[in-house]
Amino acid sequence: MTWVEQLRAHEAVFRRAPSAHNTQPWQLEYHADEVAVTVDPARSLPDSDPTGRDLDLGIGAFVETCLIVSAGLGLAVTAVPGPRLVPAAKVYSTPFTIADVEARRVARGRYAPGPLDPAVLAELGPGLAHVPARELVRDLAVADRWMFGTPAVALELRDWLRLDPRHPRYHLDGLTDRALVLSRFEARFLATALHAYPVTRRLGLATLLATSGRSLLRYDGSVLVLLADGTDRVTAGRRLLRTWLALARHGLAVHPLSQLLDCPQTAARLTDRIGGRPLAVFRVGRPLAEPIRSARLPAQVH
Repeated sequence: MTWVEQLRAHEAVFRRAPSAHNTQPWQLEYHADEVAVTVDPARSLPDSDPTGRDLDLGIGAFVETCLIVSAGLGLAVTAVPGPRLVPAAKVYSTPFTIADVEARRVARGRYAPGPLDPAVLAELGPGLAHVPARELVRDLAVADRWMFGTPAVALELRDWLRLDPRHPRYHLDGLTDRALVLSRFEARFLATALHAYPVTRRLGLATLLATSGRSLLRYDGSVLVLLADGTDRVTAGRRLLRTWLALARHGLAVHPLSQLLDCPQTAARLTDRIGGRPLAVFRVGRPLAEPIRSARLPAQVH
């Protein structure tokens, strides 16, 4: 069995990589001695991610996941621009394992109070800024109002929500009611409100939905910001994935807050606050309940 065939046999594992709205935008082209990673345009977010920032980060996270799985299988594989996976002189050096990939979770529910341990932050290395959660309460409300009040963005979100187990794609992709930690009533309300958009927008939907998320950061907690470091965004996505896996080893979960960067007003304020160019924003902490494992598309048919 070739290295490509061995890696392909574990495709279901590296498909556990994270992506915005759980769109899973990657496509794989298997060749005799390389694997090309391409983008499915139908799985991009042109309205909420017009610059392709989250798309590039997701592709980078996927590539890093592939390399971690390759290393776990003892395969000498590296990544080159494209991106493509090609043979290497030695196995990729990483502290992470296939078990780490399979255990990774996003937790959108409540976290135990308490800021991130400074020792853990130091262990993560440079390129991250720390912001106390409470300091972003107002900005998150502004970003949520922008998200629900911008028609194209709200409708794009609606297309990736799976708020009823009867949804035909509930077990494949997108954001489910359980992953979003919504009660049955909250899920039905959100589904109804977005289904009737733009009528509900004129009735104040954006303000009402933004209000529902105000308590998310009203506690003594931590938000981390991944800073641009001069490398391309795909490489930054690989760094982001390593950061999340390192946090998971400390029993910590993450919750992306991309709307803070999607909304021009809050993105500008965050840039000023941290004195650098932010690429990703996420809440960090110990979840009070076990997070729900998100759905994934099945591996490609051989």
